[in-house]
Amino acid sequence: MKKAVRRRGLGVALILAAVVALAMATPMAASAAPSSGGAPCNISGQQVASSGHRHHLSGIIIAGGISTNTGACHKPPPEPAFNGTPPLLFHGSPPTCSFSPCENGNVMMTASTGPLVVVPIFWDPSGSMSASYKSIITSYLGDVAKDSGHTQNVFSVANQYFGNNGQIHYNVQLGPVLTATNAMPASGCTLASNDTSGIYADGSGYSSCLDDAQLQAEVDSVSASNHLAHNLSHIFVLYLPKHVESCFLPGQTTAIDGGQFCTINHQPTAAYCAYHSEDPASAVYANMPFPIYASPVGFTCGTDARFPTIESPNGNPDADTEISPTSHEINEAITDPDTETGWYDSTGNENGDDCAYIFGRTRGAPGAFFNQVINGGHFITQEEFSNSLFASSGGTAGCLQSE
Repeated sequence: MKKAVRRRGLGVALILAAVVALAMATPMAASAAPSSGGAPCNISGQQVASSGHRHHLSGIIIAGGISTNTGACHKPPPEPAFNGTPPLLFHGSPPTCSFSPCENGNVMMTASTGPLVVVPIFWDPSGSMSASYKSIITSYLGDVAKDSGHTQNVFSVANQYFGNNGQIHYNVQLGPVLTATNAMPASGCTLASNDTSGIYADGSGYSSCLDDAQLQAEVDSVSASNHLAHNLSHIFVLYLPKHVESCFLPGQTTAIDGGQFCTINHQPTAAYCAYHSEDPASAVYANMPFPIYASPVGFTCGTDARFPTIESPNGNPDADTEISPTSHEINEAITDPDTETGWYDSTGNENGDDCAYIFGRTRGAPGAFFNQVINGGHFITQEEFSNSLFASSGGTAGCLQSE
């Protein structure tokens, strides 16, 4: 994703709400006229990235405009070969880092770090997450783990990259699947009154807003209570419940001048769908807000950025939509855990960003398209960027579904 907002130890992989033309973390065009919902049609990825760097956040995924939108927002162009300005370049040592922790060019999933243990945390104090939602996401992560060592899915593309601590080898383990039932803290960011409706496809909206420091605190609390280490062998994937907005910073939701950006809303701060980071306690984590698609706001985190509808191969649009940004964030964390060293292109895009919203060839029936068969499971995720393909194609291609 795009080298963007990173607050002390945050490797953000945000999916910004904007025109699909510039997928998940590719810089988007400058803000255009507002849509009927009040949010801008195009979010400036560069603006978000600059804000991110000031706050030690990066890896931002920019969300897309809904492909069938006939209002003021643009429709997406045909699927590009890649986003950003590849190839990916290795940044291996200080003075690259201006914040702590700094991994000094070390990456995840090497012989020295061992398998990458993926720990999903479903923060669900009210029990609002369906059993199906949790099960499909957990099954996906389990299938990714069981497919380790093979070359049939996007995680194998990471094998061509390395760090100062060695070559990356696709080796994932599913850690404990945790459901956190502790109460949500009081809102850390201000929830705008018109964001209480018209956000999700069902017309509902947010009831609270959490800032990044609050998400870090939850990751640190849950990992400590389960005696899980903070190191380059673990990533904590924090899934938020529906109706919870998240923003980079505490305070006013609409305060763009202060570098504030949030999940899809009706404000000028509408920006992302997810991100990854490393917190001051050295926990590598991903913020996974509940997925927004077919939104009245006109932005999406789902496949309706490219297809006429949400593609749901497992019959649960929420879970099926959340799987692609999950793949995006984990793959970026593998190659860029501290968000300042590791692999990114000359504009700050990480490996996920350069292929955000690029799905390639699909199979199945419309409405249930899939492009990944992982341990027998059917999923649809974005592709991942390959420096090897970019070089061998003379710079005309770069995104792959598998190595």
